[in-house]
Amino acid sequence: MRTLTTSPRARHAAEEGAPSGAAVALENVGKTFGAVRALHQVSVRVEPGTIHALVGENGAGKSTLGKIIAGVHAPDAGQVIVDGRRRRYGSPHDALRDGVTIVAQELALMPRRSVAENVVLGDFPSRLGCLDRHALRRRYDALVEQAGFVLPADALVGDLRLADQQKVEILRALARGARLIVMDEPTAALAQEETEQLLAIVRALRDQGTTIVYVSHFLTEVLAVADTVTVLRDGRLIATAPAREETEAGLIAKMIGRSLDAAFPPRPAVPDKAPAVLRVRGLSAGNAIHDVSFEVRAGEVLGFAGLVGSGRSEVALAISGALRPEAGSVELDGRPIAPRSPGGATRLGIALLPESRKTQGLILGRSIAENVALPHLRHVSRFGVVSRRRERRVTSEVATRLDVRAPSVATPVGALSGGNQQKVLFAKALLRPPRVLIADEPTRGVDIAAKRAIYDLIVGLARDGMAVVLISSELEEVLALAHRVCVMRAGRIVSTLDGGDVSEQAVMVAAFGSDEAGGGR
Repeated sequence: MRTLTTSPRARHAAEEGAPSGAAVALENVGKTFGAVRALHQVSVRVEPGTIHALVGENGAGKSTLGKIIAGVHAPDAGQVIVDGRRRRYGSPHDALRDGVTIVAQELALMPRRSVAENVVLGDFPSRLGCLDRHALRRRYDALVEQAGFVLPADALVGDLRLADQQKVEILRALARGARLIVMDEPTAALAQEETEQLLAIVRALRDQGTTIVYVSHFLTEVLAVADTVTVLRDGRLIATAPAREETEAGLIAKMIGRSLDAAFPPRPAVPDKAPAVLRVRGLSAGNAIHDVSFEVRAGEVLGFAGLVGSGRSEVALAISGALRPEAGSVELDGRPIAPRSPGGATRLGIALLPESRKTQGLILGRSIAENVALPHLRHVSRFGVVSRRRERRVTSEVATRLDVRAPSVATPVGALSGGNQQKVLFAKALLRPPRVLIADEPTRGVDIAAKRAIYDLIVGLARDGMAVVLISSELEEVLALAHRVCVMRAGRIVSTLDGGDVSEQAVMVAAFGSDEAGGGR
C-alpha cells in the first residue's frame, strides 16, 4: 500500500525523515481544569505502528490524555515527546505538523459540503486561483485506495450515517499526513455492525503503519482491537500491559479499584397487589407510533426493546408531552392526563430522562444546581424570585444522595464526566420524586462502574414503589432489570414478554419479525 505525500503536511513529514508511525512518550504529565485535577504525573509510551488503548471510568482522565497528545490541551506539567523530540503544542494545528491528529467523539464536519471537499478541507488543490476538481478527485481516489474503504466522493456529508461520517474524519486525517490518530470513543453511538466495520478499519490502518491511540469504555472492543492497554483511575496511571494479558474482569478491577462482583443488582419482586400507576391505551402519533397500549405497576420496571427507529423513544416523548399524540389516552393513578410539555408531565408526576443528555436534558454551560432545579423552580422560589440559598441546599442534598462527583453544585455541568452528567440528569428528575420515571438510554456514554451505580438506582426506585419505564438499546440491561419487556417494531408493540418468556432470543425474534435474529452490543 503506497504512502501519499500529496498534501503539504505529508510532504513535511517525509522531509523530516519520520518513521511510518509516530512514537509518543508522555513523562509525568499533569493537567488541571479549575479545581479539578484531571491528570497526576502520568507517564505512558505509545509504540509506533500499534493500537494503544486508554481505558478508565468517566472522569479517569483518558480523554484528557488523548487530547494532550493531539494538542487540544496543553499539559500543566511534564513532557510530551514525539519521535524523540520534546514538543509543546499550542493547538491541534501544531500537533498536525508532526503527523498527530484526533478524531473526536463530536465530529467536526461541514454537513452541506461533499465527502471529498471535507476530506481535503484547508488544503484544496487549485488551478489559476480556482478549485481544481479533477486534482481533488484524483487525490480523493488515492486516499480511498490507501484507506481500503469506499465512500461516494460527491455525497453530502450531512446525508451520511454517523459511521460513514467517522470514515470521512479518518480520510481527512490521512489526507493531512497523520501518522498517529487519537480516536476518542469512536463507537459510542454506533450499532454493532457499524462498530465491527470501524474496528476492521482501525486494524487496517495499524497494519499500514499508522499509530492509533484508542480511547474507549467498551472493554470487549478494546481487548479485540488493541495491542497495548493503559488503565487510568482518578487521573493516575494504574497499569500498562499487552492486551493479550488482560481480561475484562481484570481491567474493571483496575479501573474501579475493586472487583465488580456482578454487573446487575438483584431485581426486587413486584408486590402481588401493586396497583397500576400508568396506563396507556391506543396511543398513536403520526408515523412514529401506532395503537400502543401497556400499563406499569407500582414497583415494576417495564422494559422497552427493539431496533433503532422502532418507536421506543417516541412512546416516551408522547407520554411526557414532548410529542403530541393524535389518538389514545394516558392515565396516571386512574386519572386521565394530557401533558403538553415535559415540564407539565413533571408537575403531574411523570419524569422523563431523555435519550440525549447533551441536546435534550442538560444545559452544559449552567451549574449543577441550575440544571437540577430547572423543572422545579416554583419549589425554590419566593414571590417569583429564585432563592439561590434554597436552590443550593435542595440540589446539594439530591446530588449527594446520587453521588454526583464535583467540587460543588456551582460547578458547570459541562465540566463533569459523562457518568456524573447522567447522575445530574437523574437528580433533575428525582429532586421531587415522581410517580413514574421514564428512563430512555439511561446508561448511554457512561463507563462500567457508573452503569452499575445507575442500575442500583433504578432497582432502588422500584423497590421503593416507583413505576419505571426503561428504554435501552443494550438488550442485556433490559433483560436484567425489567420485570416485563415490550418489544417494538415499526411503531407498534409486537410482543410483551413476562417471566420465563423473557430471553434474548425471544426479544430479537420479535424485534426482527422472523426466526432469525442476531445479538447486539
